[in-house]
Amino acid sequence: MADQLAGDVQRYLDHLAVERGLSVNTLGAYRRDLDRYLAFLKKRGIRNVKAIDEPTVRSFVASISASTHGPDDAPYTATSVARALSSVRSFHRFLVRDGVTQADPAAGVALPKLPRKLPHPISLDQVERVIAATEGPTPEKLRDRAIIELLYGAGLRVSELTGLDVDDLDLEAGSVRVFGKGSKEREVPVGGMAGAACQAYLVRSRPEMARPASRAALFLNQRGGRLSRQSCGRLLARYARMAGLERGLTPHTLRHSFATHMLEGGADVRVVQELLGHASVATTQIYTLVTREHLREVYYSSHPRARRA
Repeated sequence: MADQLAGDVQRYLDHLAVERGLSVNTLGAYRRDLDRYLAFLKKRGIRNVKAIDEPTVRSFVASISASTHGPDDAPYTATSVARALSSVRSFHRFLVRDGVTQADPAAGVALPKLPRKLPHPISLDQVERVIAATEGPTPEKLRDRAIIELLYGAGLRVSELTGLDVDDLDLEAGSVRVFGKGSKEREVPVGGMAGAACQAYLVRSRPEMARPASRAALFLNQRGGRLSRQSCGRLLARYARMAGLERGLTPHTLRHSFATHMLEGGADVRVVQELLGHASVATTQIYTLVTREHLREVYYSSHPRARRA
């Protein structure tokens, strides 16, 4: 029966990959969570899905909350615990829909309350300093400027950027075709500065970097292969240091900055939602909290009668 449980998990992962079209990274997260769940059930001697009840699922959540990971024995965050439970809940819903069992032991287990984390965008001045750090005629510098301009100018996820092919970029129309989470396609405008940086890269840099194995990939590494997410993160961190930023810079920071600056400039939250590719406007609305915080900071630091005694 242990093999049956493992088989159920594999069928569920196949369902996520084939029918829902989830990315490799997302599937990997589901697999890690469910492998941990299977190990927990095996340790408790549970061999049959019908032997799993609500207290069992609660115990699994408690075991993650009480455990640590990594070389520093860091405790799991509430976000990690919530993600693991979410994986287990969706797995059990799948088993009910598939007719494997009639009961859903995870349905009544509530997700732990997550602390609200506000995004930490950088200022426009900081964005411009990072872009200025890419100044130079080398193929790598031209590529890196195009990457940073496009990440900030279109608010792309790093996986969306590194997954772009040359044909996805339409500089005449000023747009880029993006495949987001769940392979959902959207078209995002590309502004003048980002378009100019991409044009310079395509004309003066990419032909020099390209190799037969490059195929259609837009952004290439030094060996001519598709640039990876990790390499993109490292180059951003390098330019952040060159620009004198006090804290690190990630691709997602530029996405946060894009959304925040759009809203501060008067964009409607639903327009920003569409540009970011968020399924729910609630996800986008967290950026409105950032802009309100910024308004309060400016008010209290600038108005002569606003300072508290």
